[in-house]
Amino acid sequence: MPQGFKDVPRPVWLLAGGVFVNAVVSFTFVFVFVYLTGPRGLGAAEAGLIVGAGGVGLIAGNFTGGWYGDRFGHRRVLLLASALGGGVLLLLPTLHTALLYVALPLAQYAAGVIRAANSALVAVTVPEGARRQAFALVRAVSNGGFTVGPPLGALVATAFSYDWLFVADGLGTLFFAGWTARVVPARGAAARPAAAPDGGRGGGGVWRALRARPAVLVLLGAILVIDVVYRQHYSTFPTFLADHGMDTRAYGLLVGINGAVILLLEIPVALALLGRSPLHLIGTGLVLVGAGYAMLMLGVGVATTVAMMVLISLGEILYKTTATAYVADEAPAHAVGRFQSLYAGVSVSGTVLSAPLGGALYTAAPGLVWPLCAGLGAAAGAAVLITGARAVRRPGRPAHETGSPAPAVAG
Repeated sequence: MPQGFKDVPRPVWLLAGGVFVNAVVSFTFVFVFVYLTGPRGLGAAEAGLIVGAGGVGLIAGNFTGGWYGDRFGHRRVLLLASALGGGVLLLLPTLHTALLYVALPLAQYAAGVIRAANSALVAVTVPEGARRQAFALVRAVSNGGFTVGPPLGALVATAFSYDWLFVADGLGTLFFAGWTARVVPARGAAARPAAAPDGGRGGGGVWRALRARPAVLVLLGAILVIDVVYRQHYSTFPTFLADHGMDTRAYGLLVGINGAVILLLEIPVALALLGRSPLHLIGTGLVLVGAGYAMLMLGVGVATTVAMMVLISLGEILYKTTATAYVADEAPAHAVGRFQSLYAGVSVSGTVLSAPLGGALYTAAPGLVWPLCAGLGAAAGAAVLITGARAVRRPGRPAHETGSPAPAVAG
């Protein structure tokens, strides 16, 4: 075990194993549009409507999963959402087309709840000072699974049928429920939410907590902006490449660079930067994402597109894990799940917003897309960096709630 991970509890390591298996078979999101327009025989417009509804369900699940967990227990919510999501996925190939308008958003809603509940479960299980390492571990194994999954899914779809993709995804989600039930203790902080200071768990307490932590509010706004920018490389960017003579194979290789950089550097960077201020790391990461898109202003070629993808990947490594851990550290004990849900929701907002906004701008003024992305990334990063520079330790609050660096781990 790497020295920097010595404070990550054993249940989190085991939970990460379940996350990896589930990520490997979570390939339906990649092929669902092809499935709807192919074997299901739907038109592109109808398929897009169903997929869009699924995206709304995913965001709604992210926003609400932590709220359920604070009230009923994060482990319990994770188990119930996994059972629901897995069951719906198993049934989905047998459903009439009209029912897909309900089933796919429901499955995606469950996936969003799982994501938020899993983050909250890690946050309440891991001791203070080790959350960056824990979230880096979970994110690394999840990215590893998503790297393996799509090629495997393509083989399954072509050798058997697309229906088996949903069966495998459903079984994987049910496996994750069973695995979590086995490896995460049913008692303790992970299962029993702390009471709010006033004895309640209403939303007012969360908003009061947020107002008392303005740095978190700035961070959430910056993440909302950067996610719309970041996800342009899944929507507008491939169209841009095609318009400049670079085919799907080139795009696939560039996306592969993103996965490779993250897999190679996610954990080493998390360990190397443990003692650094989280807000400074997050702000730098957002600026790097903007700088990546700025590379496209220099022209379209191998050098500029590779540099763009490397910069975006480095920015993602710096901000995503660190921001997740920072929000967990800033959350009061009774609202860890709700803080994680707020972060989880804004961190996937681009799944719904990026394609329509980027596509509309690219159609109206293609020359403005990448300068605007670069400017928004720089502005979001600057807001977080300025907030970090102004952060002052408040009397009576532990160091981890002030935005100060977590204690460095020898290694």
